Amino acid sequence: MPPPENGPLDLAVVGLGAAGGSLAWRLAGTATRFAVVEPPPASSRRTQVRTWCTWGPAGPGPFGPLVAASWSRLRVVAADGAEVQRSLDPWRYRMLRSTDVEAAVRERLTAAGVPVVAGVVEDLVAGPAGVAVRGEGLDLLARRVLDTRPVPVPTTGRTLLLQHFLGRRIRTQDPVFDAGCVTLMDFRVPQPRGGVAFGYVLPTSAHEALVEYTEFSPDLLDDAGYDDAWREYLHRSGIGEHEVLEEERGVIPMTDAPFPPHPVPGVFRFGAAAGAVRPSTGYAFSAVQRQADAVAAALARGGEPVPPRPHGRRHLLMDSLVLEAVARSRLAGDELFVQLFTRNPVHRVLGFLDGSTGLADDLRLMASSPRGPMLRTVAGRARRRSG
Repeated sequence: MPPPENGPLDLAVVGLGAAGGSLAWRLAGTATRFAVVEPPPASSRRTQVRTWCTWGPAGPGPFGPLVAASWSRLRVVAADGAEVQRSLDPWRYRMLRSTDVEAAVRERLTAAGVPVVAGVVEDLVAGPAGVAVRGEGLDLLARRVLDTRPVPVPTTGRTLLLQHFLGRRIRTQDPVFDAGCVTLMDFRVPQPRGGVAFGYVLPTSAHEALVEYTEFSPDLLDDAGYDDAWREYLHRSGIGEHEVLEEERGVIPMTDAPFPPHPVPGVFRFGAAAGAVRPSTGYAFSAVQRQADAVAAALARGGEPVPPRPHGRRHLLMDSLVLEAVARSRLAGDELFVQLFTRNPVHRVLGFLDGSTGLADDLRLMASSPRGPMLRTVAGRARRRSG
């Protein structure tokens, strides 16, 4: 796509995943002149198919009509099979499919006359007139660029764990799922040293569900390892004969390291590339919606499209302590999450996972967590600082 004849675009959005798509939806039909760049379908750099989840009393930003399924109850299962089940009323736990969101965003952009350019961005170069967005068959010029492409994980933090998972949507022979209840964490799987593992079940009927094996640990598994772990979870949770309909995999860094700004003037990292992933849980969708709201509002008033800090300092400190305690095997992650859901109202825990709790709720959550491991982590950090 050549540069527009009437000067550079106001903005180029690189990527049409959760972050790029959320911002593009908000900007379509506004006074901001922009284009979106997304790799073509055959490219290995294209945004992978994902299932995104969020919760709360209202819908997920502007995407409420796209919710594929929702649940009014939630359960957490301890390693010994004991269950904590809670009503979410008046909240709902909601699931979106990335394919549905992308299709809707593309339709909205087409209706607004916003181009979606198929191309792989290889270079961003700042110049007097703006930022040149370059790649094979790609030559755009924009005053500002929001870049959602993945970045190398910063190595400046105290702790890095990887959230890696294998999820399969399955159809079972027998009606084994409770379609009104999401299984957020089921710890009836072997726990890795210096990490945590659990099953995650999003049922859409008595016979169908997305069943995921998730692990927070320093190292990835091989293909056979993921398959074995996934099947082991099905065995332990009593899910019998089934057929696999779809599959998704992913790796999400969980780190307390700050994400550096983009080195090119006029380019701003956005979404996961700007630290939107919650360090202790891997959740990002709600933080991305908050960032997209703020960027769209800034552009509307003629300001710079700088994404705000996705998580507060207090929450990041709490996350950092939890990550260190789990990674150093001081704290059993499965026991932590079971205790949090057992000893607190469900909305308080979910609010913390989402980054919306205030100081009073955070203090109550800290008081309900395993004190010994957390105090040892705090003391160890204080000793390192004074040493």
